[in-house]
Amino acid sequence: MAKDEFKPKIVLAIGAHPDDVEFGFGDSIAKWAKSGADVYCLILTDGSKGTVDMNISSKELIKIREMEQRTAAKILGVRDVFFLGYTDSELMLTLELKKQITRLIRKLMPDTVLTMDPTMVYSTSRGSGFINHPDHRVTAQAALDSVFPLARDHLTFPDLLAEGLKPHKVSTVLMTNFETHNFVVDISHDLDKKLAALASHTSQMPDFESVKQRVTGWAVALGKQYGHDYTEAFVRLDIG
Repeated sequence: MAKDEFKPKIVLAIGAHPDDVEFGFGDSIAKWAKSGADVYCLILTDGSKGTVDMNISSKELIKIREMEQRTAAKILGVRDVFFLGYTDSELMLTLELKKQITRLIRKLMPDTVLTMDPTMVYSTSRGSGFINHPDHRVTAQAALDSVFPLARDHLTFPDLLAEGLKPHKVSTVLMTNFETHNFVVDISHDLDKKLAALASHTSQMPDFESVKQRVTGWAVALGKQYGHDYTEAFVRLDIG
């Protein structure tokens, strides 16, 4: 198990929906931002389907969720948030999607990219089964494909060169996967920021107390394994 000696300088967190980044990486992002890293978020969909409120339209929900995401990002110390605006629940793994991600990777030149694990189709590890959202799986695969080989190879998307965006090699990818991990981050001093960021997504969490208990329980359970009060865990790839 890799130790928490990781200090990225430029981080790009890629999520499918507003609140994905906070759930998966919120504590680690807050920790790295506090230590001086430049952290950015890219959200691929508009979040237009994520509600049980029968009286709200998709158009209204899009505006609300973008505002919530920007508020959460500010709490965590994120420098900027980018939105691609694909329709929620309809995200497809296309070359155009990968090109848009590749463009931002080349623009920001992150040493570290955060995303989900595309192999996590479902999970039973936390007491009750769930199916991973198809947008999550597409986001994860598109992010990995963009990191390697698309952002690296200068002959891929030559028009990006015309935009002044040179090829870029990402050093590390961290992925969320509830079934397995090989890297942990001690977030004992940063859990409050994650919870505050999640609480910003009021449209998604009418019962935030239950969310707080669940998220804290995950962090405590992992922490006990590694001698921390609270822990986040990831699949880590260091790209040679």
